[in-house]
Amino acid sequence: MQQKTKILLAEDDLQLGFIIKDNLEEAGFQVVNCPDGETAWEHYQKTNPDLCILDVNMPYRDGFSLAKKIRQKSDRIPILFLTAKSLEEDKLKGFAAGGDDYIIKPFSMKELLSRMQVFLRRNKMIVAETSQTISIGNFSFYPAELKLVGEKDTVSLTQREAELLEFLCLHPNKVLKREEILSNVWGKNDFFLGRSMDVFMTRLRKLLSIEPSVTIETIHGVGYRFTISEG
Repeated sequence: MQQKTKILLAEDDLQLGFIIKDNLEEAGFQVVNCPDGETAWEHYQKTNPDLCILDVNMPYRDGFSLAKKIRQKSDRIPILFLTAKSLEEDKLKGFAAGGDDYIIKPFSMKELLSRMQVFLRRNKMIVAETSQTISIGNFSFYPAELKLVGEKDTVSLTQREAELLEFLCLHPNKVLKREEILSNVWGKNDFFLGRSMDVFMTRLRKLLSIEPSVTIETIHGVGYRFTISEG
């Protein structure tokens, strides 16, 4: 018998939490629903879920700080935020905390399930892949293992960072349009996702800054160019 996909749901609105849990279980998922961030953190450590759905505003521990705690344990598990907020700075804060996607309330269960399946499919593909190594100057990049290995240090990447870096590596020395990157890595072209992409690019640029042969150049009004020069 195939094991059900485990979902950690953290939602302090008891009625909404019940509705989401009921619908997800009807769709075949195993769901633990927690009314606050601290309880959710305790359950995360016990249940080792396959995907986390976190409300942003919760008592005891908010969704952003909970996501940061989860990211300290796992770079791979998908994290989706639920929030009534649609402000740009809140979305960017969510992505910076380690979130993979952001769903604005009110939303339909069809939309939530669709977003979930995107990340669950990607995780299964990553697990099924054999470990591939990509050379980036003196770095060795392992996309399936979410690791960037340098001469002195090994850096753990989030799933999104690894997907973005892999896409750049597949298109070196080429100007990539913003919409092209968003469509291929995020699955859609969206203003707020575009801003989060800039955050991820800044982090990758910082990680790779010690390698002089590698640059991530911003082409203003167009996109980015990932350049690896031959030494």
